[in-house]
Amino acid sequence: MIDNGRPIAACLYAPVTEEFFVATAGKGATCNGVALTATDGPSLGQARIAGPKKLLERLAAVAPPFTTMPRLRSLALRLARVAQGAFDVAIAGIDSHDWDLAAADLLVHEAGGALTAIGGGTITYNLSVPRHGMLVAAGRERHAALIDLLRSRRIVD
Repeated sequence: MIDNGRPIAACLYAPVTEEFFVATAGKGATCNGVALTATDGPSLGQARIAGPKKLLERLAAVAPPFTTMPRLRSLALRLARVAQGAFDVAIAGIDSHDWDLAAADLLVHEAGGALTAIGGGTITYNLSVPRHGMLVAAGRERHAALIDLLRSRRIVD
């Protein structure tokens, strides 16, 4: 559910693993009734990162060693794995759509993480064009470190 361009209630079901993710603005996020917490830290070293292969290859050339996680077919689930703490970072390529992002956005935020565009700022939903540029999800401190690295090394424009 979206209100004023932001998700306020969300659910996501992963049938293969029978995981049911739920989040309500200001009330936290859960998976099968267990509270979610995004991992965090000041470094990308040893982080578990999922995203587009070419971007991860460019990132590997300038970042501390990290573990590449499987790029799940479901973007929403990839982002939810950050909320769950199974991934430390998830990156969404360009042209992601509202319907793939909004629920996961609330899950990540309610689990103590951040999901933003490379330029930062809050993602707004239900605009006339429901597509977004490249996005990054991670715990807040790690998110800031990654955004700084992506910009300073001009890995993305």
